[in-house]
Amino acid sequence: METRANFGKLGVILATAGSAVGLGNIWRFPFMAGQNGGAAFIVIYIICVLLLGIPGMIAEFIVGRHGASNAARAYQSFGKGRAWGLVGILGVVTSTIILGFYAVVAGWCLQYLFASIFGMIGGDANAVKEYFQTFSSNAIKPTLWAVAFVLMTHFVITKGVRKGIEKASNILMPTLFVLLIIIVIASCSLPGSIKGIKFLFHPDFSKLTHDVFLDALGQAFFSLSLGTACLCTYASYFSRRTNLYSSACQIALLDTLIAILAGLMIFPAAFSVGVNPDSGPSLIFITLPAVFDKAFAFMPGLGYVISILFYALLVLAALTSTISMHEIGTAFFREELHTSRPSAAWIVTLACCVISVLCSLSCGAVKNLTIMGKSLMDFCDFITAQFMLPLGSFLTCIFVGWVVPNKLVRQEFTNWETVSGKLYGTWLLFVRFVCPACILMIFLHQFGVI
Repeated sequence: METRANFGKLGVILATAGSAVGLGNIWRFPFMAGQNGGAAFIVIYIICVLLLGIPGMIAEFIVGRHGASNAARAYQSFGKGRAWGLVGILGVVTSTIILGFYAVVAGWCLQYLFASIFGMIGGDANAVKEYFQTFSSNAIKPTLWAVAFVLMTHFVITKGVRKGIEKASNILMPTLFVLLIIIVIASCSLPGSIKGIKFLFHPDFSKLTHDVFLDALGQAFFSLSLGTACLCTYASYFSRRTNLYSSACQIALLDTLIAILAGLMIFPAAFSVGVNPDSGPSLIFITLPAVFDKAFAFMPGLGYVISILFYALLVLAALTSTISMHEIGTAFFREELHTSRPSAAWIVTLACCVISVLCSLSCGAVKNLTIMGKSLMDFCDFITAQFMLPLGSFLTCIFVGWVVPNKLVRQEFTNWETVSGKLYGTWLLFVRFVCPACILMIFLHQFGVI
């Protein structure tokens, strides 16, 4: 069996930030900011990250590093009771489902990268829309691309923690950042781009309602991967010298910065051609291809290059997320079944491939693949985002705040009194009261109760 490795100092930040940075940063955050007060929403979002994100991250870090094992075993050993291990198992199940349907969208990104390289997409908005509808409803191509993405993730995972996850993150995250900066500069240089910049950053406090606050709270929650057991699993590879508080702050800062840069990539280009961008898959697979083609038409070949860079960026963002989600289940099966890393990885890979195939087919090729009136793809998104993730994070806060002995929690927070404990009391107050209340509000808001 593989001896448990530790991330290097840089790997802690890049690998964990990579787990948080994903497609949601690109297709959800910019739109939410633009439609909900611009800079005013960004301020509220940052406050929510401080209220919920950073305290919740530290709580999961503490469980993971103390346990130095897979999520289920970490909760079980820390809580001195088998029942608490179910929180970790919930994270394993949640991450496997998410990886299954997430790989479908990641596969679309691979297809679009391929299509961009060979000049297969472009033209007016209607042509691009038709291309996406035809492709996504096909029974074969999207399914193969989804499986291919899972196998790409599998390849990284089998290489181990230092040679696989950390090495990949040290390459992927800087590359992602460089690509993002290049496209931002190109987008902000377009005629009329100032309208998009103002749309994103102009503070409109009149749009701030309790719904906006709850949406910002939910975005902070999901953006930082709270409740998936990812943070707990990655923290099991942290050394005893890793400062949990500063690491959480750095990861949250990097995640927020990339989300804001994504807005600077999208809105200036969109507004330069008079398009008010939508959110979700329609943004990156329908709206933006037409936008890039039109916005950069003044320089032959530039739109082509920007399109390739953009979809390469999306593939990298998706891969950093899928690696983290795959590792949760791999670590669990490797340690609980006492098997090799490749064997454990194959269990997760095969399960995810099955989910990916079914979710892909439910997008149009097979109409009756539905649950509760939703396509299997939408149902998997719904059940994980609105129930499983909030539940996992809520239980973690209760566990760390009320179940685990305070002495043990303080020892982990302060690295056995080697780093400052001035903020410990404030942090514990947030974990015990503020975070559970915030998660409960998110939960109720998603179901339309508040």
